[in-house]
Parts: sequence; structure tokens; C-alpha cells
Amino acid sequence: MLYRKAYDKLKSWKAQPNKKALCIQGARQIGKTTVVRAFGKAEYDCFVEFNFILDTNARAAFDGKLDADTIIENLSALARKPLVPGKTLILLDEVQECPNARTAIKFLVEDGRFDYVETGSLLGVKNKKVPSYPVGFEELYAMYPMDFEEFLVANGVQEPTLALLRDCYGSEKPVPAVIHDTVTRLFYSYIIVGGMPDVVQTYVNTHDIGQVLAVQQELLALYRQDITQYAEPNDRPKIRAIFDSIPAQLNDKNRRFLVNSLRPTARLERYADSFNWLVDAGVALPCYNVTEPKAPLKLNEKRNLFKLFAADTGLLCALSMDNIQFSILQGDVSVNMGSILENVMAQMFTANGFSLHYFDTHKYGELDFVLQNGTGIDLVEIKSGNDHKRHAALDKIRQVADWQTRRAFVFCKGNVQQESGVLYLPWYMAMFYAQPTPPDGMIYQVDLSGLPM
Repeated sequence: MLYRKAYDKLKSWKAQPNKKALCIQGARQIGKTTVVRAFGKAEYDCFVEFNFILDTNARAAFDGKLDADTIIENLSALARKPLVPGKTLILLDEVQECPNARTAIKFLVEDGRFDYVETGSLLGVKNKKVPSYPVGFEELYAMYPMDFEEFLVANGVQEPTLALLRDCYGSEKPVPAVIHDTVTRLFYSYIIVGGMPDVVQTYVNTHDIGQVLAVQQELLALYRQDITQYAEPNDRPKIRAIFDSIPAQLNDKNRRFLVNSLRPTARLERYADSFNWLVDAGVALPCYNVTEPKAPLKLNEKRNLFKLFAADTGLLCALSMDNIQFSILQGDVSVNMGSILENVMAQMFTANGFSLHYFDTHKYGELDFVLQNGTGIDLVEIKSGNDHKRHAALDKIRQVADWQTRRAFVFCKGNVQQESGVLYLPWYMAMFYAQPTPPDGMIYQVDLSGLPM
């Protein structure tokens, strides 16, 4: 099995005392079931799974009474083997197809005999009506396509190399030239392969870009099929039009999504639900403009001005950017590379816990990303050419004292370098740029000694 960080998450979840059920959400075909299946078989004495799409009997097990004894009796009968208390993991796969199962999780967790993991596509989990959500009994975990670090491991890069790269990122020192060149070439591969596990495995096994493209086209066909299956009939043409136009919109000079490019009379309010459908399905990533780069960014969003990125860079290349794969693999980043690089970075930043925003005004120019890192604001530019030290908008914005931005980054083809308050990092270093880990405890207690007794 390909290494996935979700496996590490499952291990830390299993070690928790009084654990909740773990609900893993994400787009279709990103490897949710595969990683849970491998984890269950390796880490538990007993593992059983129930797929609510393939097994109608599994759905029927939740049609009657939802008390723990009744459900466990039904599941035990379906499993056809004894379920050992304290040593069994039960996977409820495609849970969006059985809303009653999510309601029943509360009673199953309270019962405490077994551990439970649910998996479901984002689209189904968000849109199926659940009679009663198991608030307080379910831990949500967002899973994404394979990130670049997982891609490196899949391609045989060993931990000592990854440790060296982490050290260079943390200490802000250059990466040795041979390693930098090798990892940069692997990054070119990641751009066109992306992070869908079946695609990555095909690449690892064959290194045949033709076979990679064939698998990607199958996945694109599956996503279009989802539009037909899940979307309301009147919304399907709009959703399909938005999905198919993402590459062209990103290739535009300012990358901003222009609704009237879909049809001259189109208006944003009429397409809002269609955009939200693609975001909820996990196949598109919105990046909103902000009025100013100040925390909290959510309060400064301009929801009518946004970029729309594909959730997987490989699928973006396969969607309609034909015949550029070999050019990129040879290091020719001149064609469409600005839009592709922004998409790769958007994918990496999202997987690392960031909400996506950018800043664009006539006075200051455009900044590719403005990211809230903890309570501070980081300014981020993505450069595809050799002139990565020219960044007029970044320089202007850094001079505004009222905005008090925290750090300035430029991701480029060069090596690690700190100059004039700007940190230049290789594109691939974005895999280490992540949200800070929250503290274990945030205890706040008011002193009441001054109040009359």
C-alpha cells in the first residue's frame, strides 16, 4: 500500500482513551477505504467492513431500532464471525448512503465494545439528510489526494533525505545542489501525475505517462458521472460547464473566475449553488479575494471575487491542458506554468490546513496568496520564471504598517535564500509550510477572589 499520512492519524486516534468514532471525509477515489482497510487488518485482531453502496443488507441493519444491542446483533450476523470486544474495528464505508448509521454512532460509541471508523465522500456526507447528527461522538478528519511528501515516499525517497529537507526548511539553509535538482525533477512529475492514489501507483509501476493519462481520464469520467448522479437536474449543465472551464479560467491573465465567460448572460447569484456543489464534492478549491490582508481573513472576504482551483493538479493537466506533460517533465515551465504552479500550491496549502485567499487591488497589485497562519498573516508569491526576486506587489504591501503581516515567502525554482526580509523557497518546500500545531491545553480561569462572598 502507498504510504498515507492518514494511517498515522488512525494510529494516534486508536491510542486515545474514550475515543469517538472517526469520520474520514474527502473526495471520491482518494484512498479513504484503502487506508482504513490496511490499518484495520494490521492494527486490530478483528476487522470487519460494511459498504452501504454495495451491501443493501448493511443498510437494512440500521432500518429498525437504533439501540446498540440491536445494531451490534445485526452487524454480527452480517459479519459471519465473532466480533471481539476491545479488539475489533468496524468500518462503515460510504456512510453517506445510510444516514441512520451516522445517527446510530452515538449509541455505538456510548456502548464502547468496538471501535468505529466511517468513510464517505464529501458530497454525500454533506447532502444526505441525517435524522440526528452524533455531535460529541464523532471526530471529523479531512483527507485529500496524496501530497508531495507522500508522493516522494511512493517514488522511493528515503526518510534521511526527507529529514534533510525538513532541516533545510526549518533552518533556512540551502539544499545540497544534487538533492535540490533531483527533488525539483520529482516535483515536475508530481505536477502532471497529481495525488490520486491509482494514478500515482500507475506512475510508480510503469512511469508511462500514456497510462497515467488513461487513469486520469477514467477519474474525470467518474466525476462527471457524479454530477449526473448527485446534482439536481436543472443544475447539471451549469456544474459541468464550471468544471470543464477551470483550466481556461486559470490560464487567464488574472486567474479570476469570470462567470460571464460561461455564457454572456450568466450571473454569479444564479451559479452560486453550482460552485458550492463542486466545492462540496471536493473536486474544486475556492480562493477568495480579501479587502485587506488582515486577520481574521474570513471577515475580509469578497465572495464575488474568487479563483477556482482543481483539487488535484494531475487532473487539472489531464482536463484540457493537452500535450504539456512531456514539456514539464523536461523542465520547460514556460507554457501555462504560472496557472499550474498556483494550482499545485493551492492543493498543497489546503492539505496543510489553510483556507485560500488572495489580494488584488489597483493600488497595490496582486498577491498570489494571503494565508492566515495561526493569528498572523503570511504573504505568499509563486514565481515560475528566473526573475523571482522581482515582486512589486509584495514589496508595496509589506510597507503598509497597519497590516502588520508576519512573514513574506516567494516559492520559486531557486534554492533556499533569505534576503531583505523575504524568504525564497523551492516550490517543493511548500510541503512543509503548514498551520502550527495547536497547544495541548488552553486553560483560562478567571480569579474570583476579588468578588464578595
